Amino acid sequence: METDFVSVGLLSMYYMEMGTGKPIVFVHGNTASSLWYERVINIPGYHGLAPDMPCFGRSSPFDEEITIDRYSESIAGFMDVKGIKDAVVVGHSLGGCVVQMLAINHPDLVKAMVLIDSGAPTGLVTPKDHHPFIQLMRTDRKVLEQALRAVVPTLKEEAFFQKLVDEAQPMAPQAWIGNAEALSHFDISSRCSEYRGSVLVIRGALDGLITDEMAQQTARAYSKAKLVTLDGIGHSVIVEDPALFQEILQEFLAGIK
Repeated sequence: METDFVSVGLLSMYYMEMGTGKPIVFVHGNTASSLWYERVINIPGYHGLAPDMPCFGRSSPFDEEITIDRYSESIAGFMDVKGIKDAVVVGHSLGGCVVQMLAINHPDLVKAMVLIDSGAPTGLVTPKDHHPFIQLMRTDRKVLEQALRAVVPTLKEEAFFQKLVDEAQPMAPQAWIGNAEALSHFDISSRCSEYRGSVLVIRGALDGLITDEMAQQTARAYSKAKLVTLDGIGHSVIVEDPALFQEILQEFLAGIK
């Protein structure tokens, strides 16, 4: 595993990478970082890359309003700097919305999508009366722990869980509410038919954030999409059962070579 920083315009973006071969890019979700992919980035025959998006982890923040489009353009810029195109791109949660927008705006970069407990093409609305709780997540570690435990309900390794909490805390102050607002305003449903690549939609059956109907909506939006539902898994199979995710991913990859 190697880590480094690259300049993407005026932004500094941290990333981890591993392996050689065809490119596969992993895009994390909200209150997260590349660490969430640490246990799944090693895919035989693939060059795995997992950046911290701007405002997250070790990457620098945006100076302007947070939108899903800006996140997707940062990933496009990262891929350009690294000389990557025609990649399989994996997105978890908020990252799934980022990947969908990336695929539609830059189809040359995205050979196929893997969307893990992703927001639907119509976004994910957070009621404004939840904003005070989100602000508490930023300032109170115990509240943040409570929120993160809900999205990794079957993760048993306390030390690794605490590392995930550590990684969430540096998120830029404007991103806590900004990400919720960005997801609320996200809607690419009228453009999904433009994307012709293969799409794997994964949902954990225990996910309390992304409903089965949302996952089905995402799968219906793309012409070459398949939905896989995982019993006994919550919002985050990538950390709840990394081996299962790698198995599912490699089966998908074998079908698109």
